[in-house]
Amino acid sequence: MIDNAIRGMGVAAVGLAVLAGVTACGGDAAAGSRPTFATAPVIRTDLRITAEATGLVEPVRTVEVKSKASGEILRLHVDVGDRVQAGDLLADVDPRDVRNAFDQAEADLEVAQARVEIAQAQLQRSVELLEAGVITQQEHEGSNLEAANARAALVRAQTNLELARLRLGDVTIRAPLAGTIILKSVEEGQVIQSATGNVSGGTTLFQMANLEEMQVRTLVDETDVGQLAAGMETTVRVEAFPDRSFLGVIEKIEPQAEVQQNVTMFPVIVQLDNRAGLLRPGMNAEVEVLVAEQLDVLTVPNNAIVEPNQMAPAAELLGLDPNSIQIDRRALRGGPMGPEDGPSGGAEASGRTAEGRPDSASGEATGQGRPRGGPGGFDGSLSEEDRARFQQLRQQVQAGEIPQDSLRTLMASMRGGAAAAGATGQPAGAGQRRGGVRGQGQAGEQAGAGRVDGRVAIAFVVNADGSIEPRPIRLGLGDWDQTSVLSGLQEGEAVAVIGAAQLQAQQQEFLNRMRERNSGPFGGGAGGGPRR
Repeated sequence: MIDNAIRGMGVAAVGLAVLAGVTACGGDAAAGSRPTFATAPVIRTDLRITAEATGLVEPVRTVEVKSKASGEILRLHVDVGDRVQAGDLLADVDPRDVRNAFDQAEADLEVAQARVEIAQAQLQRSVELLEAGVITQQEHEGSNLEAANARAALVRAQTNLELARLRLGDVTIRAPLAGTIILKSVEEGQVIQSATGNVSGGTTLFQMANLEEMQVRTLVDETDVGQLAAGMETTVRVEAFPDRSFLGVIEKIEPQAEVQQNVTMFPVIVQLDNRAGLLRPGMNAEVEVLVAEQLDVLTVPNNAIVEPNQMAPAAELLGLDPNSIQIDRRALRGGPMGPEDGPSGGAEASGRTAEGRPDSASGEATGQGRPRGGPGGFDGSLSEEDRARFQQLRQQVQAGEIPQDSLRTLMASMRGGAAAAGATGQPAGAGQRRGGVRGQGQAGEQAGAGRVDGRVAIAFVVNADGSIEPRPIRLGLGDWDQTSVLSGLQEGEAVAVIGAAQLQAQQQEFLNRMRERNSGPFGGGAGGGPRR
């Protein structure tokens, strides 16, 4: 049934093909007791990793146009949507008040000029009279002071006239820059307040912006912002043009984070070229940034990938015996996976000889066979207590009471303690055994730290005869749906798909059984089995 389904899909299948009702055991088991599961083909496709966010289209710069003069709006020369150039006339304000002030300033200037002329003439006569001895020095100083006051009044009059002339020009509202009117806040006949003479800042007449340069202000999750940088190209889509995309560039990533619903996000500004005039302020935009890309690579669904520490529960879900699984443990530790770094499954990779018997030389890799001496094995440096524990563990593994993972963990603990004892001449203590377990845990964390090239995982390959083969694979880039496979699988092979919720429940049940079975010899009481 599997063979027919795989041949039907073909090697060049592009989508995810689900084959329901595939059996998990060999042909010897009864058909009614075989668990059913879905499979998916290993396909070759392009994989793109992107960071996505949403935001609003807005102008790069928006300017509020206000009037420096107070009064009634006599006429508006533009409306919303009109394009204007810098200096174009926008509105006229009633000029009567400022014109009257201008006329008064002109009259004051004329009076000041006359006073200066008179004061200068009087000062000249005062000098002549002082030389003739007709007036006193004090009277001459008074004439000099009067001339100085006249000159000061002339300066004030000139300044007031210049201010009145500027205010007279303020009643004519002109565009401060080239752009488009995006908002009109007043109508003809409305009385406005001056922006300079009012504490509230005056009345806003218009809002205008240059719509040829737009931007999208979006919030990106902190988990993705580390992969972004200024200058990266983006693809922007808006609902108004669903079949068209716009090219953008990340201008900057603002340093201050914003927290929304307990999620930390960073503002990212994306610049857009809007010379075509299609984008409008306020449009909802979807921003997509290409972070990484792999072309023409083998991919599998994420549900077909099992972490090494979940291999035993996944095997039980597929109807396999976890204790009978043969796999190359060197691959799980980052070692070579074969002559071409390809799929395992031969006699050397499985830890068995050509006749199918366990190979004692690879006993450490498979967790089976007799322990050997030398580095990495068990030799005469083990204490009697450790030997007794090891024999008991072997019996429990053969009886199916504990999985091989627990045996390997405790073997690593005793091996680390034996090495320490050989170096110091003292028996291995509990702290040394904990150190061995910790070292193995760090290796596991390093192998599964994020979706980076070379991460090791397990895939259950469904062969044409219905048998299932667990196989170590190396992973590359991955997204929410699929992950690229660097090695370990071939195009066209079928892999078992396991539900995440189902696997999690099976793993919890598996761990509970382990704790119950291991609580006696090593836990010091119920529920206290060895920590993994």
